[in-house]
Amino acid sequence: MKWLRVLLTLIPFVWTIAFLPFANRVKPLVMGLPFLAFWLVAGVFIAFLCLSVLYHLDKGREERGNLR
Repeated sequence: MKWLRVLLTLIPFVWTIAFLPFANRVKPLVMGLPFLAFWLVAGVFIAFLCLSVLYHLDKGREERGNLR
């Protein structure tokens, strides 16, 4: 289960930092936004989802008393 927490922690970082050079373009327009702006907004939602899953995983561990 530790690998899942590490993966969920790395996804937002990799989304915004590592893939940014590949998404650095203006066209195509996606939902009226330049592609780079859409990519960054999508990254905010991806980060929210990853952190929500991490929160629920840790909350479950806390309820079981397994804090390691």
